[in-house]
Amino acid sequence: MQNIFERPWTVALLAIFNTLLWGSAFPFIKLSYEKLDIQSNEYGQQLLFAGERFLLAGILLLIISQTVLKRSVRFTREKVKAYAHLGLFLTFLQYLFFYIGLSISTGVQGSIIAGSTSFFQMALAHFRYEDDKLNRLKGFALTFGFSGIVIANWPATGSEVGFGLGEILLILAMVSGAFGNLIAKDYSKTYDVAPMTAWAMVIGSVGLLLIGYLLDPNGVSMPYTGQTIAFLFYLAMLSAIGFTLWNTLMKYNPVSRISLYIFLVPLFGVMLSGILLGETIPWNAVVGLGFVIVGIYLSTHFQGRRTKKQTDVI
Repeated sequence: MQNIFERPWTVALLAIFNTLLWGSAFPFIKLSYEKLDIQSNEYGQQLLFAGERFLLAGILLLIISQTVLKRSVRFTREKVKAYAHLGLFLTFLQYLFFYIGLSISTGVQGSIIAGSTSFFQMALAHFRYEDDKLNRLKGFALTFGFSGIVIANWPATGSEVGFGLGEILLILAMVSGAFGNLIAKDYSKTYDVAPMTAWAMVIGSVGLLLIGYLLDPNGVSMPYTGQTIAFLFYLAMLSAIGFTLWNTLMKYNPVSRISLYIFLVPLFGVMLSGILLGETIPWNAVVGLGFVIVGIYLSTHFQGRRTKKQTDVI
């Protein structure tokens, strides 16, 4: 009997909710930068803010794991090694490359590359798992999904298009995130998802804080107010909830079944930025969203039919 994290349409609803949460991070990070006067070239302060966010997220999730979920959060030598391995890729390297890369990215490629995690994740899964190979239908679904990201971020006439260090760092961030998701899937067979995710964020955040301090020792005294503390708390909570839910979905499903939903994150970011920040929502973002939905439908419909056939056989 399938549990709630394996039923096709339940998976779809949870994944959409999760990507909506992650998409909401974009406007709240923008608002936080504005209120804290963090400029696009102040990499140290950006990494310090990211480190504080994930440290708080990890601590909150540890408390929830211990008190609400009744899961052990104790360390063992084996757990330290596993959690550090996961935190290295899922938190530290991914966000180190992402924050710096996004700041120095040239043109619109940054947004396009930032939506490419699904490609790397499904490609890595193809070689890592025998039962999760790429096929023609998955290829069509990926094509529709990535086309949606490209359409949503299509440059305006006269916009600069190039490829440099920023784009290279963003690609490294997406590869690190994809690899981290697969590591989480593997470790979730042995360790409880919530404590594992919590410690990975705590360990990864220490690295972000250290690099941020080295780049900008004065950044530790950012002018927090009640409003910016509320923003930080929200960003921490969405990280704690989002990564735990995502790692749980990864535990119970093939990578290809849920990877396409990642395409929704930047699109939700555009939509929510328009709503919360009063920014214009471009028509191509709406069209791009339609393409992503088609790609997700193809993937979900295929998985649903395959699951039903397997159930019928049993």
